[in-house]
Formats: sequence, C-alpha cells, structure tokens
Amino acid sequence: MTDEHALSYWKSNLKIVLSLLCVWFFISFGCGILFVDALDTIRFGGFKLGFWIAQQGSIFVFVILIFIYIYLMDKLDNKYDLETAADKSQTCEDQP
Repeated sequence: MTDEHALSYWKSNLKIVLSLLCVWFFISFGCGILFVDALDTIRFGGFKLGFWIAQQGSIFVFVILIFIYIYLMDKLDNKYDLETAADKSQTCEDQP
C-alpha cells in the first residue's frame, strides 16, 4: 500500500470512528442527561423514554454501533483491497 493510499485509508477510518463516537455521545450524554426531561414526556414500554434510554436504550445503541463499525470497516478494507489477518496467515502457511 502506498503512503497516499494509507493516508486515505486512515482518514476514512477516523471519519467512521468519529461519526460513531458522536452518535455514542449524543445517545449517552444528550438523551440520557441533557434531554431527559423532554424525553420523559414520552412513554416506552410503560417507562418514561428518558429513563429507558439512560438505562436500556443506550446499551442497545452501543451494541448496534459495534456491528455498524464492523460492517463499515469490512467495507473500507474491501475498498482498499486489504486482506484480513486470517487470510494472510493462511497464505503464509501455504507457501513453502
């Protein structure tokens, strides 16, 4: 991989990470603390939405963000023709 390719790859990687961190911050801090009073006017599953997001919803969002990160990084790796570590180890073992 050339230096220009590597720089482009890491810029894309950082953009993905920062985007997902912004969502994480908004859900955990924004919805769980700052906007909790406004969200508490809505009921979800018998609980106030602000309480539910702070206790349960943020955990679901965090797990979903992990899967989104995996998907986006696989897509990015394929765009830059990067092999996974398992593929590289198999090709190294196959060679004499």
